[in-house]
Amino acid sequence: MIIFHLALADQWAAAVQAGEYRISTRGASLDEVGFIHAATEVQVDDVQARFYADAGDLVLLTIDTDRLSSPWQLDPVGQEDFPHIYGPLNLDAVVDTGVKGSIS
Repeated sequence: MIIFHLALADQWAAAVQAGEYRISTRGASLDEVGFIHAATEVQVDDVQARFYADAGDLVLLTIDTDRLSSPWQLDPVGQEDFPHIYGPLNLDAVVDTGVKGSIS
């Protein structure tokens, strides 16, 4: 399955240097939350509008779940199921990155 994660550009650059990504969501780490928030393709724009509208430059990580070294699952959140990654995101699971400019 292909899932997505919005990352702040500077945090993604730091993860590339570190060799893994450990940010759960804006302002919270994997260690604090216990998982990395992700989204399906149809959920990305809503997540960006709700949580990252004023965040500046973003990178849209396209993640192949078959390549993840950490477990993941779909969890119910309100009326929808969202993918969550329960451990660090290994960089080789990221099959594409795209710049998602801030919403004005």
